[in-house]
Amino acid sequence: MNRRSFINTSALAAAPFVLTKPSLLAQEVADLGKKRVGLIGTGWYGKCDLFRLLQVSPVEVVSLCDVDQVMLKDAGEQVARRQQSRKVPRLYGDYREMLAEKDLDIVLIDTPDHWHALQMIEAVKSGADVYVQKPTGVDCIESAAMVAAARKYQKVVQVALQRRSTPHLIEAVNDIIRAGKLGKVSHVEIFCYYQMRPKGKAPIIAPAPTFDFDRWTGPAPLIPYTNMIHPRKWRAFMEYGNGIVGDMAVHMLDMVRWMLDLGAPEVISSHGGIYMDKESLSNITDTQTASFGFHELNVIWNHRTWGAAPDPEYPWGAILYGDKGTLKASVQRYDFIPNDGGKSIHREVTMELDKYPEDHTEKDLEKHVAPAIRAHMLDFLRQIETRGKPVADIEQGHISSTACFLANEAMLLGRTLHWDASANLVKGDDEANQRLRRPYRAPWLHPEVADV
Repeated sequence: MNRRSFINTSALAAAPFVLTKPSLLAQEVADLGKKRVGLIGTGWYGKCDLFRLLQVSPVEVVSLCDVDQVMLKDAGEQVARRQQSRKVPRLYGDYREMLAEKDLDIVLIDTPDHWHALQMIEAVKSGADVYVQKPTGVDCIESAAMVAAARKYQKVVQVALQRRSTPHLIEAVNDIIRAGKLGKVSHVEIFCYYQMRPKGKAPIIAPAPTFDFDRWTGPAPLIPYTNMIHPRKWRAFMEYGNGIVGDMAVHMLDMVRWMLDLGAPEVISSHGGIYMDKESLSNITDTQTASFGFHELNVIWNHRTWGAAPDPEYPWGAILYGDKGTLKASVQRYDFIPNDGGKSIHREVTMELDKYPEDHTEKDLEKHVAPAIRAHMLDFLRQIETRGKPVADIEQGHISSTACFLANEAMLLGRTLHWDASANLVKGDDEANQRLRRPYRAPWLHPEVADV
């Protein structure tokens, strides 16, 4: 496998819509055999994903892994209370030891972004199908290696880009876009105005003795530890992710690509920085705009971690402008406004709290997102049985994630990048291509397409 042939151009086109209703998916997987499941990363979203899987399938969670011993033990106790067997899973501090057992059918990966590639590749090598959080790693080369590994080992890999499984957004695609009510779309705005960048500073301290910070850091740079890193605050640092573009834009860009059946953007530019909050220890941008150029279509991203959202009903979402109408879409709702003055259409998320009453009391659960995660898990399970590609197949996750990685690189380089998705290269820009691979801290080795 060389860089140009790891994935062919036709395969990079967006997959056909998978617009099956979650209720039908549930019927299909109801009688499947019990799968043995392991989870790497037992924090906030690790438990969120795992508990949604337990809600839709009688899986047996047999292994949990985390470098935080307190978090790991608590997750084991919670899993025992929620799964049918009432058994506490085996607990591991090193994902390599867990995967070496080679007895897992499914592995969920909910670690920080800088771990996604290494862990997903090892999981498929161990024989498991994988559900991995977005984005696909932290750089374009390791993301491509994830696609290559999934294909080489013939494993189903679903990326947690669950807007593709959000019931009211599926309705919008069916009833608005595919019904032709938008007409031709040539401009889309995607955005996030959440004030999610931590403020202030924190003193350098020693990590808790129950938290292995060196192992948590892994291939990333080992920076001084503060309580602004763990738990859950690591997204504030570019050492571990790709800022708000890699965290929030990837969802909305992927949603638009899915809705409009788009492949990879060909032209990417970005401008931004830390304009407002220069005192914070966080090093991600507080203000950034990015442009993703497709054929006769521009998708423009904006984020601000300060000030007010232009529309309080849509602080994070997308606006698709067509010659027949406008569609606003988010995790909470959608609104269609026709250009001819006709009747608008409004839909809200259905949270399924009556069907899943445990959602009421689950700590930190985003209740409005739970139905989408359940549907995403059902699609994943169905494809495991059919050996097909899930709606957010690793290839689709790679396309959306690398576009966001490149937006950050375009901002740092101060120029527009012309992307050749089939070659996984920036056209005519040696300096940009050198930046497609982040340095790894020894002894960790950066995954390469040819070596998986």
